[in-house]
Amino acid sequence: MGVMDGKVSIITGAGTGIGKSAALMFAEAGSDLVLAGRRQAPLDEVAELAREHGVEVAVRSTDLEDGDDAAALGEWSLERFGKVNILVNNAGHSSRVRSIRYVGPEEWDSVFRVNVEGVYRLTQSVLENMIERGEGTVVTVSSMAALTPGLMGGAPYSAAKAASLNMIRGMNTELTKHGVRACAIMPGEVDTPILENRPRPPDSDDRSTMMQAEDIAQAIFLCAAMPQRTIVEQVVMMPTTRRDTSLDMSAAESEGAS
Repeated sequence: MGVMDGKVSIITGAGTGIGKSAALMFAEAGSDLVLAGRRQAPLDEVAELAREHGVEVAVRSTDLEDGDDAAALGEWSLERFGKVNILVNNAGHSSRVRSIRYVGPEEWDSVFRVNVEGVYRLTQSVLENMIERGEGTVVTVSSMAALTPGLMGGAPYSAAKAASLNMIRGMNTELTKHGVRACAIMPGEVDTPILENRPRPPDSDDRSTMMQAEDIAQAIFLCAAMPQRTIVEQVVMMPTTRRDTSLDMSAAESEGAS
């Protein structure tokens, strides 16, 4: 028997990277899954791999930049499975322009819509079900940028991830009495597709020392699989070897300057 037998888990950003790795770990542990992301084809591929573990998997293309679409994902999941035990808010979005001097309002708003409003609306949509059943776990992938804001993450992303971190902390002060626990994971550099949006995308040498998607997925799994009596409130993760980021910082400082 798996530690997640009988559970239903929603995982956003499930088509690639951290979300894909987490989905396969959850499936191996016995959890039925709702896989969400913008692109249908990668989600379908992950779903097929997950079904090999004998679990039920539903897929829904979702634009988490649209708050109504995010909320509809939770409602649809409840209609499909009748409950949601675990929500993994993994999908994230960063701006190309990092500097507070140059970033425009459209990019700024886009980052906040995905990382804050999308997380809030999706989480809210499943909370009443969790409270009614007296148990639920919400795991949100935040970022080290929430703790150490700056040009590496960028002004919009740093601010948005700090907001999502405080949302999670606030949930624990309010909802643990109802059996709902919230976990925030704050990784440093991870070799995932989001890096391609940087002003200076990392090369193979840069990526060689970074954490991998499965490393963060293991932390997500830990938070979700922990006995209900225990909350892993925050997890901070960094590569063991720190690389020279001076070229990245220089590119981020000037990106968007006219």
